[in-house]
Amino acid sequence: MTKGNAPKLRIIPLGGLGEIGKNMTVIEYGDDMIVIDCGLAFPDEEMLGIDMVIPDMSYLELNESKLRAFIITHGHEDHIGAMPFALDKFKVPVYGTKFTLALIDHKLHEHHIDNANLQCIAAGATVAINCFKIEFIKVSHSIAGAVALAITTPVGVIIHTGDFKVDYTPIDNEPIDINSFARYGSKGVLALLMDSTNAESSGVTPSEAELGKTFEKVFHEANGRIIVASFASNVYRIQQVVDIALAHGRIVCFQGRSMVMIAKIAQELGYLHIPDGSVVALEKLKNYENNKICVLTTGSQGESMSGLFRMANANHKLIIGKGDTVVISASAIPGNEKSVGRVINQLFQRGANVVYDRLADVHVSGHARREELKLMFRLLKPKYFIPVHGEARHLHHHAELAQQVGIPANNTFIMDNGNVLELTKRSAKLNGSVASGAILIDGLGVGDIGATVLRERRLLSQDGLVSIIIPVQRSTGELLGTPELITKGFIYIKDSDPLFTEAKQFAYDLAINLSKKNKNDWNNFKNGMKNGMKNFLLTKTRRTPIILPVIVEVDC
Repeated sequence: MTKGNAPKLRIIPLGGLGEIGKNMTVIEYGDDMIVIDCGLAFPDEEMLGIDMVIPDMSYLELNESKLRAFIITHGHEDHIGAMPFALDKFKVPVYGTKFTLALIDHKLHEHHIDNANLQCIAAGATVAINCFKIEFIKVSHSIAGAVALAITTPVGVIIHTGDFKVDYTPIDNEPIDINSFARYGSKGVLALLMDSTNAESSGVTPSEAELGKTFEKVFHEANGRIIVASFASNVYRIQQVVDIALAHGRIVCFQGRSMVMIAKIAQELGYLHIPDGSVVALEKLKNYENNKICVLTTGSQGESMSGLFRMANANHKLIIGKGDTVVISASAIPGNEKSVGRVINQLFQRGANVVYDRLADVHVSGHARREELKLMFRLLKPKYFIPVHGEARHLHHHAELAQQVGIPANNTFIMDNGNVLELTKRSAKLNGSVASGAILIDGLGVGDIGATVLRERRLLSQDGLVSIIIPVQRSTGELLGTPELITKGFIYIKDSDPLFTEAKQFAYDLAINLSKKNKNDWNNFKNGMKNGMKNFLLTKTRRTPIILPVIVEVDC
């Protein structure tokens, strides 16, 4: 291949831009392709019945012969949650740190996916994958084993920070590897992809260690049981709570499926250190005085199946009541504010003392704020910049920050999912797009729920359903009697006799007219019934339920 025909490096985000979650980015050069992260997003309030949302991977399917590996920055759901769906299709290696791979392995086991090729790489190590050489760089985040990636390609070095913050006093005493970032900056970085989650926030993100003061105060003042709700994946937070609980003479009990699972994995891998005999099962708590008990549970986001939610609603073996102190050690993820507020109110109503982020410093973010982002720009001095991991406003604020530290606006690319950025050693430009989007997961169904089904679910949730049972003679198609109306979530029939009687008569008259016009053309007949009944009910009730005509053919 001549120099003029050399392939360009292509950066293609398939998720994580203009949104929070489902992070996935393709790095492609010639016949080689690697994918950074493979996450999910949680459904918004309009996605009724949807369990999770994953990236559209059709571009990977079209280029499966090029796909060499998945490279995972850390083990949060928005970075690993779609791995079972990916590895069900693509039989390629997955590279990550020890804790990240342990969480992926557990997830694969739950999905009955065996024989995955999981390659454990320690922070500081380098792996060669065809034309790419990738160094894993230690960063601080709200989960163990988080790394940034320095990807050496044929056209230059690409740095992907993953999720990070600059914490000089981390709980594991292993701070972010500033020296490695500086080393790459001194050699020259072609392009930087950096976490934008906190690009709106000024200053620096506090250290995880800062929370110790708040927890000390809570444990010193509490006379009853202490229940701490936190993200199960935040092993550093769990370690702090455990250490302080033990120092105050309390035993520890883990509750919530993910909390129990992650604590077990973290202990086995040496990320969580708890003395033998310090953890007891829920059933053994009755053997201890209330002022000797500390419970760590899931539910910091008000999830309806979580441990804290069920405790607050007396639907758990451990029922929270007067004398208990509850610490919600997290801030509400956007969209969860109502559910978190509801749980807090329920806890107060049960007589508990509730400590949450508006009252005390019980949570710190795992993402860098503006001064830390500036530091990363100064260390790396990238030629081109692509803000990633954030909604549109986060990406734009991050792009403005890049200009403040001297990166030209023309060298900054605010991309959408599916956009293709092509780079050479001396140039970068957007060039087209590939298929991208959201695949909705409902139970065992993958991608079989589309916009039409969601629209119908929303209508059902708002105005209900009216079924019209229409008996006809099989041989002639002649109408046999008055249609029956069955409603679900629309009106209570016993309280609406006049309306119901009028609706049945209207349905009967409409059915007679339509049967004469359509002569056994039941598709047109059903459409006519839907439209006619919809207009009638809208006029009478100002509601638009789903109309479901059902033809029952009868042999006379």
